[in-house]
Amino acid sequence: MEGLLTRCRALPALATCSHQLSGFVPRRFHHCVPGGGRRLLLSRVFQPQNLREDQVLSLEGRSGDLTCKSQRLMLQVGLIYPASPGCYHLLPYTVRAMEKLVRVIDQEMQAIGGQKVNMPSLSPAELWQATNRWDLMGKELLRLRDRHGKEYCLGPTHEEAITALIASQKKLSYKQLPFLLYQVTRKFRDEPRPRFGLLRGREFYMKDMYTFDSSPEAAQQTYSLVCDAYCSLFNRLGLRFVKVQANVGSIGGTMSHEFQLPVDIGEDRLAICPSCNFSANMETLDMSQMNCPACQGPLTETKGIEVGHTFYLGTKYSSVFNAQFTNVYGKPSLAEMGCYGLGVTRILAAAIEVLSTEDCVRWPSLLAPYQACLIPPKKGSKEEAASELAGQLYDHITEAVPQLHGEVLLDDRTHLTIGNRLKDAKMEFHDIVQAARLTLVLI
Repeated sequence: MEGLLTRCRALPALATCSHQLSGFVPRRFHHCVPGGGRRLLLSRVFQPQNLREDQVLSLEGRSGDLTCKSQRLMLQVGLIYPASPGCYHLLPYTVRAMEKLVRVIDQEMQAIGGQKVNMPSLSPAELWQATNRWDLMGKELLRLRDRHGKEYCLGPTHEEAITALIASQKKLSYKQLPFLLYQVTRKFRDEPRPRFGLLRGREFYMKDMYTFDSSPEAAQQTYSLVCDAYCSLFNRLGLRFVKVQANVGSIGGTMSHEFQLPVDIGEDRLAICPSCNFSANMETLDMSQMNCPACQGPLTETKGIEVGHTFYLGTKYSSVFNAQFTNVYGKPSLAEMGCYGLGVTRILAAAIEVLSTEDCVRWPSLLAPYQACLIPPKKGSKEEAASELAGQLYDHITEAVPQLHGEVLLDDRTHLTIGNRLKDAKMEFHDIVQAARLTLVLI
């Protein structure tokens, strides 16, 4: 046992990985055993195990939709479970990974001055009608009426709502700006054909930030600041990404960039110049001219999954809602705006898509649901006596590495062979940094 404890103490990457996510209160452990202290037991984790590929296909509707590695793995392992077309139950392991992702996002956004808010999902129709997006968004908006006949939509984004909120503050001064307000909430889009699991659904989690500056120059600085924070986020997650020029689409504004993970199943076509730093979504280019507009060199084409999007809005929304502040001369002036989105659940699925093997889920090390899994011997085996040490080892590990509180799982399913349980652990908890993953097999 002392040798195992020494091995545990000698894993600085494991402790560092947990330390990077520090700052949160350890959770209360509910899965306890008599005399065993506070231990998380795998047998008590809710995880449907009755999914077979043929059942998954019938739930998804069309067999052709199940062509995405991340969707197949997440369904087979029990990370998600279909609820209705484009909507999924996020199960405990996925929720743990998402909470870790949100903590990393919070760290990056708050490091640049972001303040977290939470806005209603129900958005009054008149806000969208004021910007003409009630009609422009078309069938993508999920619309409903309350008992009084008042129209709403389930917000796919919140430019109107946040700008109306700022406009309601009548005595803002330039000294208070910039504001960088963000939230992490459920979003809704009536996708005509949801597919690829969490990569394109009708209900999903997104981080959306809205910024308000006192001048175009200040707004441009904020834009660069947020883009740099996005780059830092994806670098911390160990995800290879490319920042490309993009269309402003229905959001509007004068400048836009997408953060893309290059992968074959991506729905976006990207043009990248190997000779300079130019990259763009191909929908922004004149397809009759396939040379790089910056250096005239040939462009290479690849596909990508969009995981982040930034927009410089200018006064597009602040002029509609009269979101003003008092400038240095004591005169009213319209706020310069930007908006910035990260697909939270899409990042989870996209990370699995680009990092996993065909039969093994691989997480970014910061997002792995658990950092250590202890596997005692099978009941009735010659090594069964070592099972008594499992609980003690659990306690010693969490004492030796305090950052692992809530990050160690005990696989108490001793009716299964070690081989089966080890396969499950590799399938469900594997991360891309080998030194930051610890599976202890007691034999």
